[in-house]
Amino acid sequence: MALLSEGAATIALDGARKSRGNLTKARIRWVILALLIVFGTVAGRLIQLGWVVTDTTIEGQARDIITASRPALLDRNGLEMAVDIRVPSLFAEPRRIIDVEEAVQKLRTVLPELDADWLRKRLTGDKGFVWVKRELTPAIEDAIFALGLPGFDFVQESKRFYPGGKEASHILGATNIDNQGIAGIEKYMDDQDVALLQSLGLARGNDLTPVNLSIDLRVQHVLYQQLSDSLVRYKAIAAAGAMMDIKTGEIIGMVSLPDYDPNNPQSAFEDFMGKKNQRFNRVTSGIYELGSTFKTVTMAAALDSGKVKITDTFDARYGVRFGRFTIDDFHGKHRVLTLPEVFKYSSNIGTIKAMQQMGKEDFRAFLTKLGFDTQVTIELPEKRMPTIPEKFSEIVAATSSFGHGLSISPMHMLRAVAAFANDGNMVTPTLFKRSEEEARKLYTPVISSRTSAQMRYLMRLNALEGSGTRMNKEAAGYRAGGKTGTAEKVVDGQYSANKTLTIFSSAFPLDNPRYAMIIMVDEPQKENAQSGTTAGWNAGEITGRVVAQVAPMLGISPDFNEMLDSNLVPVEIR
Repeated sequence: MALLSEGAATIALDGARKSRGNLTKARIRWVILALLIVFGTVAGRLIQLGWVVTDTTIEGQARDIITASRPALLDRNGLEMAVDIRVPSLFAEPRRIIDVEEAVQKLRTVLPELDADWLRKRLTGDKGFVWVKRELTPAIEDAIFALGLPGFDFVQESKRFYPGGKEASHILGATNIDNQGIAGIEKYMDDQDVALLQSLGLARGNDLTPVNLSIDLRVQHVLYQQLSDSLVRYKAIAAAGAMMDIKTGEIIGMVSLPDYDPNNPQSAFEDFMGKKNQRFNRVTSGIYELGSTFKTVTMAAALDSGKVKITDTFDARYGVRFGRFTIDDFHGKHRVLTLPEVFKYSSNIGTIKAMQQMGKEDFRAFLTKLGFDTQVTIELPEKRMPTIPEKFSEIVAATSSFGHGLSISPMHMLRAVAAFANDGNMVTPTLFKRSEEEARKLYTPVISSRTSAQMRYLMRLNALEGSGTRMNKEAAGYRAGGKTGTAEKVVDGQYSANKTLTIFSSAFPLDNPRYAMIIMVDEPQKENAQSGTTAGWNAGEITGRVVAQVAPMLGISPDFNEMLDSNLVPVEIR
């Protein structure tokens, strides 16, 4: 009996132990489950936070792109024209903001320009990263940090800075708030390889190799100052100009006014003298009837054809009739003129007859040879097609010979004049540095070296005895020469005698030519009672003042020895 009781007690004890074991296991299971829930919640939150931290975009803009750099742009002598600077930009993480109203009120103490309702909507909700204010100063960054607001932070963006301000705006262009090129060389580089470098991350936080442009900032400054002066001096509505190295095709300076500040691209769309969108580049995007400067083209074509000689004479006693219309000279001599006289007196009659002696088909073909049928080739995206009739009738050929009835850009004319001075070799213009050796591989002969020598003589003759004498007076000693052009503008479908476009195309020094230039003044007014509105009085004078200032910078010394000019006289007429 005692043994039975002892066995029962043992069984009961085992049962109790099993019961306690099961209870312990159950408790362990519950603890494990609870721990799993806790750790799962923590893990979930960590994953969520980890996702936020590793988010690589702000409003769809990749951070790598936001922080990407652009290469510095330098002039030909290494002076900075465009550089990147690092600026703080404020963004928010709405899901981390504790008190939206407090954030709105405090932020507006530092950034009062932010609209409260806009900011409140911006910061409300469970969004990821949103911009609040971009491109701030370090002082504002410090002030916002001092507010101690959770859910706000800064990213260091690259912002483009142009030390020269407006002076080269139409060359450099500008970038948008994302530091992407939107005009000029900036856009050209994005279209080429900068955008690719940024997308690959190679431009992030790295100093890219600087890019040297062909521009000489000294020349650019002089050109800018003189053209800016023309808006005041001649009460013009616009002005433009460019200078080119005729041996290499490098553009040394280029200005178009009105302009804008690339540090504030929005200024390009502000009103200026009743006109908007100052991003318009008159040198490459504008196409104009360039008036009598076109006689340089006609004379080069006629002389190079072999059908016209520099010793030829032309009867300019009477106007040239086409049906009921008669084309006469502005200041006619009404006598027989030699070819040099036709050029220096800017005779429409003589020019038409020289073209007719050459033949209108050959004249039209010569314009194609000069590339006047296509956009001028240059790195700027701002370009426009010329408008030239495909075929010339007798009257169209006649008016085209002195620059009426067809429109080209000033850059087209600059390239042509450079070729006429450069032994007849035309080279593609460029805004990047190029050696003369590299340029020679790109030469396209358009006239013979003999014709080129004759054209240099005619351009210098016009400076000494023709419409370019005021230019020559300003640039005494630098052997410059060229051709004036005064074109009546079309207003309401008709030519207006009161609104003109004046142009002077030139080259210097003509005894050893190196540079070509074109200057354009839009709607100049008389400076005083003794002045005029034709090109010699404004575009010509500007040309002379520019040459006198930049020639010493470019290593050209003045020389007043008249024997130098005698060297330009062609053998045929010595």
